[in-house]
Amino acid sequence: MTINSLAVPDGFVLADFSPGFLEVSGPYFLKRNGKSTIIGCRMADHHMNYIGVAHGGVLATLADVALSYQLYNSEGPPLPVSTVGMTTNFLGGAKLGDWVEASATIDRIGKRIAYVHGSICSGDRLLMTMSGVYNILRPAHRPVA
Repeated sequence: MTINSLAVPDGFVLADFSPGFLEVSGPYFLKRNGKSTIIGCRMADHHMNYIGVAHGGVLATLADVALSYQLYNSEGPPLPVSTVGMTTNFLGGAKLGDWVEASATIDRIGKRIAYVHGSICSGDRLLMTMSGVYNILRPAHRPVA
C-alpha cells in the first residue's frame, strides 16, 4: 500500500509536520473537531509487524502525536512541548488498511506542566487509551532593564 493509494476520510487534511521522524512514521492527517484536533493515519505496509498487525510503537507514536498536538494547538502562538511521561493501554490491534483516529483532551495545563488523556480507535473498535505528562517550553521571562 503506497501513500498515493491511501483513502482518507472526508474532512482530514495532510499534516504538515516538520521533516524528521513524523514524516516517515506517518503520514498523519488532521481534522478539527471543535476546539480539538483528531489525528488520523491509514495503516500501511511500513506500520505492520511480523504477525500482520500494526507495531505497538506505531500506535504509541500516534498516541504521543495526538496528546502533544492537542497541547501545541491549545494556545496562540502554538506551545512547544516535550514528553515527560506517557502511559499506554493496548486494547486491540490495527490491521493493514485500517483507518485509525486518535483524539485527546487536556486535563490540566499549567505554566510548565500539562496533563492530557486520549484514545485511539478504528471505527467502533477501541485500540488504545493513553495519558501523558508534558513539559511546556514557554519562553523564559526576561527582566526589564
